[in-house]
Amino acid sequence: MTSIAVTVLPEPDSDTVRDGRPRDAWGVEPARRAVEQAGGRIVPLGAETEMVVLGGRVDQEALRASLAEHRGIKVVQLPSAGVDSYVDTMRASARDGLVFTSAKGAYSAPVAEHALALTLATLRSLQIRARASSWERQERGISLNGSRVVIVGAGGIGTELLRLLRPFDVHVTMVRRTQAAVDGADRTITTDELTDALPEADVVVVAAALTGTTRSLLGAAEFAAMKPTAVVVNIARGPLIDTDALVEALENGRIGAAGLDVTDPEPLPDGHPLWSLPGALITPHQANTNDMTEPLFQERVRENVQALIDGSDPVGVVDVEQGY
Repeated sequence: MTSIAVTVLPEPDSDTVRDGRPRDAWGVEPARRAVEQAGGRIVPLGAETEMVVLGGRVDQEALRASLAEHRGIKVVQLPSAGVDSYVDTMRASARDGLVFTSAKGAYSAPVAEHALALTLATLRSLQIRARASSWERQERGISLNGSRVVIVGAGGIGTELLRLLRPFDVHVTMVRRTQAAVDGADRTITTDELTDALPEADVVVVAAALTGTTRSLLGAAEFAAMKPTAVVVNIARGPLIDTDALVEALENGRIGAAGLDVTDPEPLPDGHPLWSLPGALITPHQANTNDMTEPLFQERVRENVQALIDGSDPVGVVDVEQGY
């Protein structure tokens, strides 16, 4: 059986490892196990390396230098589904014979599950109930059943959420960059048509990639177009929403609530208005935890090591120009 030489970064002697334990490198050991299970050989970064697997954060300048020096590297496996923090490195390192792969699609199930949880919680005003210290008699709550949902982003998370929503008999509009219809959606529209879909939406879920064109995708104009009972959920990237506009929309009752697993800035500072707004429900970027993602990341690494061994196409190839 043919084998390939794989380097998993950060390596044990790197600055990201302290006292024998990686910092910001939760996937190092799982990745090493996955490489060996797939028939790869773990090697130090050097002329022999054919594939690099990032088990967490690494210094981007050092990574660019390594990719420039070691031209035998064919695949770089990134640890996350979103690759916005690697775009500069990918573009600077682009060359024939080198592909970057991400974990896109690998983490879809736990993140979509969290999106559904935030949707149900905000529709039912659980963020208000959880803060209550007395028995409130005011009726609150909107049913998800039969509602109209707009999902912005038709990647793995968006399509998995579409599947999870089926038992609720909802009408789903998928918003994506291209016009190709999304199977199972009631309607598919392009991003430039987003504002047209917002007035009827009961729920707007942001599941898009962060690129130069999607930053502040939801801002003052979009919130103004929504009904005052609508809830917004973001499980993608914080900068997809204009935070100041969101705060103003919640304060002035332009929308009903917001469930956020990601924020801008992040971490959200103590004392930020979102912490105290009754309509805001915030979780600390934990739609997927390490325990959830570890086996999923291992499977993606195994798939792509095997693909390189077999000479087949890897999974999760990033479009460097598009940035996702």
